[in-house]
Amino acid sequence: MNGGDTTTEKFEGPYTRWVQGAIRNPRRVYRAMFYVAAIFFIVTTLFPFYWLLVLALTPLDRIVNMGLVPKGFNPSAFIEMFQFIPFHQYMFNSIVIGLVTTFIVLLIGSFAGYAFGRLNFRGKGILLVTLLAVSYFPPAAFILPLFNFFTGNVSVLGVSSPNWFNTPGALVTPFSGLYMPLTIFILTTFYGQIPDGLEDAARVEGSTRIGALFRIIMPLSAPGVATAGVLTFISVYNEFFFSFLMTDGQPQHWAPIVWGILNYQGQFQAFYNLMAAASVVGVLPVAVLVVIAQEKIVSGLTAGALKE
Repeated sequence: MNGGDTTTEKFEGPYTRWVQGAIRNPRRVYRAMFYVAAIFFIVTTLFPFYWLLVLALTPLDRIVNMGLVPKGFNPSAFIEMFQFIPFHQYMFNSIVIGLVTTFIVLLIGSFAGYAFGRLNFRGKGILLVTLLAVSYFPPAAFILPLFNFFTGNVSVLGVSSPNWFNTPGALVTPFSGLYMPLTIFILTTFYGQIPDGLEDAARVEGSTRIGALFRIIMPLSAPGVATAGVLTFISVYNEFFFSFLMTDGQPQHWAPIVWGILNYQGQFQAFYNLMAAASVVGVLPVAVLVVIAQEKIVSGLTAGALKE
């Protein structure tokens, strides 16, 4: 018997032996999967950021046949980027537009999420399906109609559309419509999970539905509200197509951060080191927001679990 077992093990392939070892020691498999996921995250997420840092620190005249390390050390690019153009103004524009859009989306999305998640009315399913269908339309399909509308070229019954070119309204309005469906779906899921007894108790004490929404439903759905807000802000902060079409690229006309990065590229020369430095600086507000929001979401989920 022992001789037969030895012969069988001799002809087993490495894959079979690996599977048998994984069954005997599953912790090894979990550790290997963690390392694979960590390496994949580093390569796909952190390496582009590292490459931007390498380009930013390399002098412009030495950005040829680049390797994995900078060809020189020129940290002054992070100062020159603000001297070349008012990049801080572009960042301010993007942050303000992102915050205003996020506020509008969360406000309207909360009302819609409350209606879809906690009320029963005729046509509810059809409206949700319609909302889902609209959310699948590519944003590029709305560029030309919205451009004509926000430049005053559309007239209905003798009333012309507003001319909002180079104004925040031409950016905030389409952004709010584009990112509203996702927010509604997220908040509908969270609001629908809140027990009816909590809202009924607030209604007995004299609170209205709107009061119960802001005092009971939204605080208990903090993880969902934070997730929807962060996703909306990041999407607006990184948006380019509508920003490129609705502004002329000047910071005083509310051009966003992507316009600022493109302005380092001139007619005869592109300052790649300044573009890379601006990209690194532009990513920092979003990175800080993600870290803060992640802590808030985790703490909110933990607090809810402890209350249970």
